[in-house]
Amino acid sequence: MLKTLFASASAIALLTLPAVANSQGTMPASDQPVPMTAAAQGSARTGPTITFTGEDLFDLAAASDPQISPDGSQIAYVRRQNDIMTDRAVSSIWMIDVASGEETPFAGADGAAFAPRWSPDGSRIAYVSTEGGSAQLWVKWVENGEAVRLTGLPSSPSSITWAPDGRSLAYTMIVDDPSPTLGSAPSNRPEGAQWAEGLDITDLVNFRADGAGELTPGFSKIFIISATGGAPRQLTFGQYDDGGALSWSPDGSTIYFSANRNANWQTDPVEGDVWALDVNTLALTKLTDRDGPDTGAQVSPDGRLIAYLGWDDVGAAYENTELYLMNADGTNRRRLASDWDHSVDALQWDADSRGIYVQYDERGETFVARVALDGSIRTVASGLQGAGFDRPYTGGSFSVSDNDTIAFTGGTATRPADVQVTRSGNTRYLTDLNAGLRATKTFGEVREITVASSHDGMEVQGWLTLPPGYEDGTRVPLILEIHGGPFAAYGPHFSTDNQLYAAAGYAVLSANPRGSTSYGEAFAQEIDKDYPGNDYHDLMSIVDRAIELGIADPDHLFVTGGSGGGVLTSWIVGQTNRFAAAATQKPVINWTTQALTADGTGYFGLYWLGARPWEAPETFWEHSPLSLVGNVETPTLVVVGAEDYRTPVSEAVQYYSALQLAGVPTTLVRVPGASHGGIAARPSQSAAKASAILAWFERYADGWDQEAEADSE
Repeated sequence: MLKTLFASASAIALLTLPAVANSQGTMPASDQPVPMTAAAQGSARTGPTITFTGEDLFDLAAASDPQISPDGSQIAYVRRQNDIMTDRAVSSIWMIDVASGEETPFAGADGAAFAPRWSPDGSRIAYVSTEGGSAQLWVKWVENGEAVRLTGLPSSPSSITWAPDGRSLAYTMIVDDPSPTLGSAPSNRPEGAQWAEGLDITDLVNFRADGAGELTPGFSKIFIISATGGAPRQLTFGQYDDGGALSWSPDGSTIYFSANRNANWQTDPVEGDVWALDVNTLALTKLTDRDGPDTGAQVSPDGRLIAYLGWDDVGAAYENTELYLMNADGTNRRRLASDWDHSVDALQWDADSRGIYVQYDERGETFVARVALDGSIRTVASGLQGAGFDRPYTGGSFSVSDNDTIAFTGGTATRPADVQVTRSGNTRYLTDLNAGLRATKTFGEVREITVASSHDGMEVQGWLTLPPGYEDGTRVPLILEIHGGPFAAYGPHFSTDNQLYAAAGYAVLSANPRGSTSYGEAFAQEIDKDYPGNDYHDLMSIVDRAIELGIADPDHLFVTGGSGGGVLTSWIVGQTNRFAAAATQKPVINWTTQALTADGTGYFGLYWLGARPWEAPETFWEHSPLSLVGNVETPTLVVVGAEDYRTPVSEAVQYYSALQLAGVPTTLVRVPGASHGGIAARPSQSAAKASAILAWFERYADGWDQEAEADSE
């Protein structure tokens, strides 16, 4: 959903656009085959260090997508290992014996492998692999290790789901749609003539997508294929995106999915319904019809009920995603746990059809809860963490076996995501993917910090990452690092940016001002149609608290943030000169230009500012950091991915140009090949970006001497 538009993709899985939006749906760009990992090959380091460095990014690994077998005895998970030879994270699938903790490689030796899914009887695992070239659907027998490639598809399959009898699989895939045509080039082209390429013509509202670039016209469609191979069969048709999570009825006759099949799907992206697809006749039945998105439908094991996620669309920039139930025929729709003020992410039925496991965030941390059909709630797992490295976002994933054993990815502020397992309150780690790094490096301690906002006394929470070996009572320079979203949250999670800054001697303040998620719907809605706004006061208040605690040096304050954090960084330096230097990363500078050039054109103006740009130009300008450039005196670095389609490069260039014309010290840093969500995807670029920001802060650590700056030029 378009509720978290400007956060880091590393933790929020690619800046989620609507499930029904036109997209390529391809494999992760970083999943490419490599001969061996960086750890296996080694590297020529300058010498041992006990602090975390940019070189160490190549040694990092993280667990994601843990899938526990139906009987709870084994877990297949995706290991994402940074590779120094390709400068990318490489995905492979590993198997863990839950009883002994023994790990064995499962897939990925000859190409990236990801998305493992157990067959209903636990005998096979379906997954996607690039072995042999493009991403295809594979099935591997667990007992004898035999693997077969099922498909030869033109694009990557997604949403892999086994039929209840284990004889077939459903998946989604992009099917190309012809581009519109207008006229034609002259027909008298001589043989051998070198003519220009033909015209690019589109009639799509969103014809580009962050991370995918220019879109080939096409739509996501549902297919099924025999689990032993053969020709796939397409089940849905038409110029709509069908898919998201797929769920089979227990008798295998119906597949449930979500889609926005309305005529205005391009301009009404916050919309979607649950549909029932008859596998034999291909008849479609619409089961929900409210104004708002209904997604993630999952049928109960006994076939009686469907659980799904959604909310009533009232035009707010943020609303909690809520848990709903309905009968399998779409009747008796009702909200479960109606008094629970949390946004729900992911769901899985209990094997006995009496409850639903869901993931949720609270105060910057991620949990799994079991919601019974009577609405009662019990938290069953805590400490979840995502596989992203650069910033400390909430996140993680889980799965549940038939005997209620829960596998999940979890970690700490100094430990990237590992596989954990819990049952009946007994939780333990099954992997330690970064044991060598943790044994040889000293990471900065992370402490919670809270303050009452100077605006209205509302509590604001954050975390301070301290320099390694920090001694209480010592004042150190402070970096205020602001999260994106803005509807997202930081927490006590591992972050390479924060640890690199801390290793350079800075305390790093990761704050959750109003607008952040995990503090209830009302807290997030504080910035609805008023962003940036009073979140500025929250951030200044928590910086003041870090000073009061005797940690932050008030004469050496710095500020940075990405996306939504870049918006607020640019807003802050237009409001105050208290920071010695700033680095705004992939910001929105002018809401009018962003709303009309970004990859969520149908969404931004209406939901964030309540109008289209031409309907309320004053409102768009009043909330644009560009309007405050005349006030800026703080030396400000501008950073952006060269292929950013969410906060387009033109936003950063506008700000850089304005600062130059205003005489403010500035430099523009563009990250080659990087999208909005992938600005830190390649380890070398992630390390270089952090180093550039530190160098900028160091340049102005003792203030800006305008005459010296002019002399140096």
